[in-house]
This record gives sequence, C-alpha cells and structure tokens, in this order.
Amino acid sequence: MRKWIAILGLLWGCHAAAGQKPLIVLISIDGLKPEAVLDAARHGLDLPNLRALTRDGSYASGVIGVLPSLTYPSHTTLVTGAVPARHGILANTTFDPLYRNQQGWYWYAEDIRLPTLWDAASAAGWVTANVYWPVTVGAHIRYNLPQIWRTGMDDDLKLQRALATPGLEQELTAQLGSYPGGMQETIAEDEIRTRFALRLMQKKHPDFITVYLTGLDTEQHKSGPFSPAANQVLERLDKLVGQLRAAAQDLAPGRAVVAVVSDHGFAKVDHDVNLCAAFLAAGLFSLDDDKKIKDWKAMPWPAGGAAAIMLKDPGDAATRRQVADLLADLTKSPENFVDRVLDQSALKAAGGFPDAAFFVSFKTGFELGTSFSPPLVAPPTNLGMHGYLPDMPEMRSSFFLVGPGVAAGHDFGDIDMRRIAPTLAALMKLPLPGAELTALPLQ
Repeated sequence: MRKWIAILGLLWGCHAAAGQKPLIVLISIDGLKPEAVLDAARHGLDLPNLRALTRDGSYASGVIGVLPSLTYPSHTTLVTGAVPARHGILANTTFDPLYRNQQGWYWYAEDIRLPTLWDAASAAGWVTANVYWPVTVGAHIRYNLPQIWRTGMDDDLKLQRALATPGLEQELTAQLGSYPGGMQETIAEDEIRTRFALRLMQKKHPDFITVYLTGLDTEQHKSGPFSPAANQVLERLDKLVGQLRAAAQDLAPGRAVVAVVSDHGFAKVDHDVNLCAAFLAAGLFSLDDDKKIKDWKAMPWPAGGAAAIMLKDPGDAATRRQVADLLADLTKSPENFVDRVLDQSALKAAGGFPDAAFFVSFKTGFELGTSFSPPLVAPPTNLGMHGYLPDMPEMRSSFFLVGPGVAAGHDFGDIDMRRIAPTLAALMKLPLPGAELTALPLQ
C-alpha cells in the first residue's frame, strides 16, 4: 500500500486545483433499503432528514452491490470502487475451516489491495477521520477510531484504544464519556458514536470523515426488515443524519458534501439451512470426539444468505464432482431453498470468491445455519438476512448525495455500487486509480 500512496501523491500533483477543499462526510447506515426513504410513507416511516437529501441532492433508486452482499466486502467497494476479488476483502470473516482464528473478521486495512478514498485524501494532504468504518485497523487515517472486537469483554476496549490514533479515544471520552466496544452495535451505540464524530468534526476539522452506523442492521437481523422495532431504529438514525449534515454545513458553509450510503438490502428469513450438516453426512469433513472439525475436503464459507464452497485441494477433481452432485441434489430438495449455484468461472466473472469452487445462494426466506446436525432445514436463527446474490431486488442498497455541484431532486436510477467511490473522488478532485467504473454525472 505504500506504493499506492506514493503513486497517489504523484497523481495528486498532476490533478491539484486551486480553491478551498470541500468537507466530505460519508455516512453508512448498514442495511438501509432504498425504499425505506424513497417510499417512507408506505412503510409508516417519518424520515425528514433522509427525505430532505432526495429534495436537495441526487439519489439512486437502488444500488446494485457486490458478491457477496455482506458488510465488509461492500464497505470496501464503497471506498475503492472495485469488486471484492480485486480489493481483497472477500467476506466478513476470513476462511477458517478449523476455527483457529476464532471467528476473526477482515478488520485490517493492510488486506485491502487497492487505494482507498482515505489513501487518496491522505496523499493530497487532506485531514482524514473515521468513526467505526469496517476494515480500518491500521488505515492511513489521521484521526481513526477503527472497528474491531474479539470477546466482548473489557479487554476489547483496551485493544480498540491501542489500535486507534494514539490518545484519540482517551481525549474524546474525557469530554463525552465512554466510547462503545466493538460488539455493541445497537442504535444506542450509534448515537454515542455520532457524538464522537461530531466532536471530531468540531475539534479536529477533518476534510474527509467516514461514519458507520450499525443499529438498523442489528435490529433487522433480530426482527426483520420494516418491523416496528426496525422502523423505530431508522427514525432515530434519521435524526443522526440531520445532526451530521447540520454540523458539516456549519463548519463548511457552501463547501459541505454529505453522502449517505448503505452496504446491502435485507430479506425476511423463515428458515435456516444447515448446509454443514449435509457436507458432514456426505463425508466432506470429519469431527473429533469433542465435535470439533478434525479434517476437511470441502467446506462452506459462510455468507449470510449464501455460502462459498472451498476445496482443501483445488486440484481434487473427485471432491469437486462430489460437491457438484451434492449441490445438484440440494437444488432438488422439496424445501426448494436453493436459488442458484455458481461455478468458479461464474464467480470470477462476478468478482467474488475467486478461489471458491462454487457459490450457493439461497432463496430469500432462507439463511445459512450453523448446526452440524440434522434437520437440513430448521427454524431461523435470525428474522432478517443479506449475503444473497446482489441482483436480487431485496439486496438493493442506498445512495444519497447533497452538496455544491450536485443537482437537486435528481434520480440516478439503479446504479452499480462501484460508481460511488469514483463519484466522491471526483467531488474531491482526487485520483482513485483502482476504481473500475466512472463517476456519476452530477449535473
């Protein structure tokens, strides 16, 4: 990544323009479906601040995301403009069939293979800040409060402080009270993190700040999309968007650009599919006496409403055929839970899981279960899920943009998620060489 920073510095020298920098505020509301804002009344939602973005700025009818439609790959696409196979963040959790990494996530920015918006801004001398955006441990961000957790115990707070910009969390908590740990992701923690973001904006004067809000995703997993509880969370999030926009406009009158994005949509869940139980019964992995995985030939890599299928030996043609036959049989299951199975060539074309042998995406209403034991189809663990193929309408995510140079009341229609990062880079007048698509026209 140091190579990219040097290249970005050279490119910035070629692209630099006179004039005062804008203030760019990029807010992510995890799991925000576009219809929640664009058709708020039908869903019984009162969202004056999010609705104002559609009047004062431009917006997408829907954002077609990446494969898989999970938080970490999507958030990395939102700051690089590339698919997961190129930017390197392939799922939420790393592939860990023997559970040696203790359910470790892709927390570390060094795993991102392409320059990000933070890299571009830092190379140009911009002041950058972040509150809780995924994959930001060790990122090139001057004022960084990254997302990480391990056990949910108090030592997680120490780890979080150690990996943030030195002294930053302590400085802010002295003024604002305790900062939440990484496994605390309800609307109450969003409200605290927003207070920290507002104080960062007021005291550190960043030119580019990212803010990640998680409470809607948490509640939709628990009670489903558009449940009364989820709608209440979104109405509280709307107030936070209003506070962040107002602060940006106060701090940078005439220069404030506010973007609100989401990573994926959400689908209602009625059943778990215990895919590992089928793989175990087929002899594709084995357990020891403690019911822990002892060895494996093929294993699912969880992706919410889907799973990538990994082979221990990619050259093992017999196991590949066995898995293909198993997936074909599951597709014919009377429960009718498989939507599509992609092979390796289709996965490469889609830009996800480049080393997987297959990708099985369930129909909405079904999610990947965790049990090694029958039944294959069981009651749901969650009532809402994502991770399905990104072309499913339920997986559409959101994009709203307001600021100088952005047309008011303009609908972009359906857009590719990869166009968001280059659009923000264009507003910043900064190069983003890893982006795969062009910026959206703003006038």
